[in-house]
Amino acid sequence: MRILLATDAWYPQINGVVRTLNRVREELEPQGDVFEVLAPHHFRTFPCPTYPEIRLAVLPQIGLKKRIDAFRPDAIHIATEGPIGVALRGFCVKHKLPFTTSYHTRFPEYLSARIPVSADVGYRFMRWFHRPSSGIMVATQSMREELQSRGFERLVDWTRGVDTALFRPEAPHALDLPRPVYMYVGRVAVEKNIKAFLDLDLDGSKVVVGDGPQRAELEAAFPDVHFVGAKQGEDLAAHYASGDVFVFPSRTDTFGLVMLEALASGMPVAAYPVPGPLDVVDGAGVGILSEDLGSATREAIKIDREHCREHALKFSWANCARMFRDNLQPLD
Repeated sequence: MRILLATDAWYPQINGVVRTLNRVREELEPQGDVFEVLAPHHFRTFPCPTYPEIRLAVLPQIGLKKRIDAFRPDAIHIATEGPIGVALRGFCVKHKLPFTTSYHTRFPEYLSARIPVSADVGYRFMRWFHRPSSGIMVATQSMREELQSRGFERLVDWTRGVDTALFRPEAPHALDLPRPVYMYVGRVAVEKNIKAFLDLDLDGSKVVVGDGPQRAELEAAFPDVHFVGAKQGEDLAAHYASGDVFVFPSRTDTFGLVMLEALASGMPVAAYPVPGPLDVVDGAGVGILSEDLGSATREAIKIDREHCREHALKFSWANCARMFRDNLQPLD
């Protein structure tokens, strides 16, 4: 199958959306599928307001038909709701081409965290964007139920996976810090609610792995916290293996791939009882969910690391890729 994948999030960005899309591509290409990734590097770009590390495409609709005709896709998937996604959505609607979409991020909540606008405004846009989709792929049951309650239709399941060969408890340790080591991995941005973690009164060390627009502000406010920047590959695995508890303070993620990476590395999770943690952690005995994040963090350290690893082994990228492919809507 020739699959046109449109995404406003792509390398050099490092986040769960990029890792998920690329890993699906890596799983399916050896099986004979061919991907054309329509991403910001194909266009002139400008920095996203409030998040300059992210580049947004300028007028991506120009030349879009030529690109599509040259590739001759068998299926079209629009992964994000940015300029590229909007442009391809408009093209497909105009030419009556079926396409699928995916709901990766809580865009309305992210928007409200950055500018004074109600989340309801964002959800009106999201319903408009996804309405023509033949199938909206969602990662968790709780996210599916929430979107259904907000008027979204044609929702289909698309779980996530984790590289259990890369992320493992026996990886060499990257950090030599006073124990216990409490760790956050991900974007350093206001919508991730990292300050809730950094405000906790905990013995030992706090580590933030990642980069983003809020890093300078948080580094200045919390000089005792170890900010180590973004990591990839074996370097990232070594940092995960160095931690004792993974603290996930976000209330706005639709899944939280980093939780699976932490669990595969033997780290129990402390988080709020919200979608994402509820789907990955709740009832599995691999983390503590509580509105008292400090209490959850102190309790999580008692959890057996091997049990965390065993839970992560249930999530495979092969299954994630198969579900993605099965959800696609072939063109006539």
